Amino acid sequence: MGTAALEVADIFRTHGPAWRQAQRSHLSLGQLKVMTAIEQCRSAALGGHVLRCQDCQRLQIAYNSCRNRHCPKCQATAAQRWLDARQADLLPVDYFHVVFTLPAPISEIAYYNKDVLYGLLFEVAAETLRTIAADPKHLGAQIGATLVLHTWGSALTHHPHVHGIVPGGGLSLDGQRWVACRPGFFLPVRVLSRLFRRRYLEELAIAHRAGKLRFFSEHAGLTDPRAFAKWLATLRRCEWVVYAKKPFAGPQAVLAYLSRYTHRVAISNSRLVAHDERGVTFRWKDYRDKGQTRHKVMTLQPEEFMRRFLLHVLPSGFHRIRHYGLLANNHRRECLEQARQLLVSEVPSGQIETTKCADAESARPTLVCVHCGAVMLIVETFARGQPIRTPHQRGPP
Repeated sequence: MGTAALEVADIFRTHGPAWRQAQRSHLSLGQLKVMTAIEQCRSAALGGHVLRCQDCQRLQIAYNSCRNRHCPKCQATAAQRWLDARQADLLPVDYFHVVFTLPAPISEIAYYNKDVLYGLLFEVAAETLRTIAADPKHLGAQIGATLVLHTWGSALTHHPHVHGIVPGGGLSLDGQRWVACRPGFFLPVRVLSRLFRRRYLEELAIAHRAGKLRFFSEHAGLTDPRAFAKWLATLRRCEWVVYAKKPFAGPQAVLAYLSRYTHRVAISNSRLVAHDERGVTFRWKDYRDKGQTRHKVMTLQPEEFMRRFLLHVLPSGFHRIRHYGLLANNHRRECLEQARQLLVSEVPSGQIETTKCADAESARPTLVCVHCGAVMLIVETFARGQPIRTPHQRGPP
């Protein structure tokens, strides 16, 4: 019989209680809630239900999920629900992947100003895309974009950036035709980078004047307006990373990509290698290494592993997936319908069938028997902490 796969929850259950007590004054309420959710996820602490297979009559106990958006175990189901809703949004055009990254000095102060600086990252990246796309020198069109926030590097360090998924074209400025971008090319990244840098620093200066930023330890001096202005000046002289990847191989590839990125957490359970006396060992990718040894393993003490994981807890109510332009929630349906009408003559013949197949696939029952594949039905539920007594265990009280 195989050994159970290692999970982030195992590390938190083993080392979390003592570390939580030692670090209580340094942990936010949000971080404490994430720790508790991960420790209790799919355990008797959250209650659950008893399932019976319709065919082989086998019984199975299933514990409830915590549904916390930072939990590695809960995101696959959440991602699938989100993707099912996005099927109808796809257009029969090339899609591009654009990434906007904050430079390291801003990342350092962003950790204490998540609401403000992550929010600006979204808004300025979206504004940059729409402004350059609307310029007749480039595309001359109204575009849409879906932006997804990631705050981590592969080694769990703090590295805020947004991934943008963008249709390769948009509506003409008068809304009368579809303007397609050049094959294999969306917008010039150098132009995007310059505008992104200028606008972000402008908004950062406004936030500072409004007293919306907090500074601690080695950055405490930035509270002074003159020191902050000098700090901003150095950021105007460094390069800001914006890059665009080649277009996806069709709309379904966009969905496959989104399924990996939209609901990703700082580290998945599949990257964990070992949890022993040496610490927590996991796989990571060193992007600075251009050779064949980019894929490496790293071992951290459990306390450091938990600290890094919790760096990426988002503020309560903060949306990490946002839609802009043609894809904005308040008018997405109307804009997409208009775009489809203008694109109708270009829709590939197999596109409709592909979408139907995907819908049919998503309609499959989620509760199936691991022994025979038949549908399993819920025959009993039990509350948090309630003793589990499956039907075959019952007898006289």
